[in-house]
Amino acid sequence: MRILAIETSCDETSVAVIYATGSSTEPDISIRAHNTSSQIKIHQKFGGVVPNLASREHQKNLVPILIQSLKEARMHARSKRAIATHKTVEQILVREQELLSQTKKYVFPLRKPDIDAIAVTVGPGLEPALWVGINFAHALSTLWNLPIIPVNHMEGHIFSALLETKKRRSFVPKNTFPMLALLVSGGHTELILIKQYGSYTIVGETLDDAAGEAFDKTARLLELRYPGGPEIAAYSEKKQNKRIHISLPRPMLYSKDFNFSFSGLKTAALYAVRDLKKKYSMKDIQPVIAKEFQDAAVEVLVSKTMHAARHYNVKKILIGGGVSANRALRDTFKKKAEKENMLLAISPLSLTGDNALMIAIAAFFNKKNAKKDASLLKAHGQLRIT
Repeated sequence: MRILAIETSCDETSVAVIYATGSSTEPDISIRAHNTSSQIKIHQKFGGVVPNLASREHQKNLVPILIQSLKEARMHARSKRAIATHKTVEQILVREQELLSQTKKYVFPLRKPDIDAIAVTVGPGLEPALWVGINFAHALSTLWNLPIIPVNHMEGHIFSALLETKKRRSFVPKNTFPMLALLVSGGHTELILIKQYGSYTIVGETLDDAAGEAFDKTARLLELRYPGGPEIAAYSEKKQNKRIHISLPRPMLYSKDFNFSFSGLKTAALYAVRDLKKKYSMKDIQPVIAKEFQDAAVEVLVSKTMHAARHYNVKKILIGGGVSANRALRDTFKKKAEKENMLLAISPLSLTGDNALMIAIAAFFNKKNAKKDASLLKAHGQLRIT
C-alpha cells in the first residue's frame, strides 16, 4: 500500500511517501520520501509557537515539500491534460489563498501519482495549523480521487518508536501485547497502555504542565532560548559552580497512581533562581539549575513509567515525542530497562519531533478508517488517543 502523509499539527510542515508491504501487523516499510520544514527560528523570538503564524508558514511550505517528496519518490510527472481549474478544490482552500495559489500553479499540472491513499493528522495540536494540513489533504484527495485516512498525532508517536531499521530494511516488528508507551512532548505527557494496535488506554498523564512545557518555561527563567529542552540539556553538561548546592522536588514520585505534575518543579526552579541571583551570576546559576531540573524530570518520568510497566506486566516499553530526544532520559531508560530485563524501544532521534513518516505508518495500521468523503474530517485540537 502506497501512502502519502501530511503532518501540520504544530510548527513542523512534513510530507512522507511510504510503500508498505507484507503482513498487516508486521509490515515492511519502504520510505520513498520524507521531508520536514521546521519553523523554530521563526517562533524563537516569541518564546513559543504562535498558532496563526504557524498556519501561515504551513501554507507557504506544503506545496514545495510535496513537490520535493514526489520527486524523491519518482512520482512527479506533468500531465498531458493539465487541470486549468477545479472549482471544488478552490472552495476547499478558500481560506488558504496562498496555498491555493501554489496548488493551482504547481499541483494542478501534475499527473496523478501512484499512491493508494492520503493520510493526514487531525489532532491533537494547534487547530489553525491542523486545518491547513487537513484542507490540503482534502484538496489532494479530491484532485486525485483518493481515499483519506485521518490519523491521531499521538498514535503516530507510538509508531515512531516501533519502527526498526536493520541493513537498510525498515519494518514494524511482530510485537507481543500489552505494551506501555510514554509519550512526552511540549504539549503532552501520557502513559498509554496498548492492548492491541488501535486499543489504547491512558493510565497516567500530567495534571498540569507537560514535561516539554516545563523544560521550555524553566529555560526561559534561565534566560535561555526556545525551545528549552535542548538548551537545558546542553547547559546541564557545562561545568558546575561547586559552591552552589540546590535540590529540586520530584513531584508525585511516590504517588499511588501513574500521573505526573511538573508545575511545582517549574515553580521551585523559579524560586531557586530568584534566591541564587542575590549571590551568583546567571552564568553560574544556569548549569546548576539546568542539571538539577533535568535530573528531577528524568527521575520522575523513568520511575513512574517503570512502575506502571511492572503494574500492568507489559512486554515492552515505548518512548516517543520531542522530549524523548533528551540524552539523559534515553540513557536512564536504557539502564533501567536492562536492569529489569524489560524490552525497550525509543524513537530514533530523527523521528522524535513531529513528522509525516510516523503519520504514514500509523495510517497503514488504520487503513480501515479510510474515508472517501474528506469533507467529514475536522481538526480536533484536544483529541484524545482513547
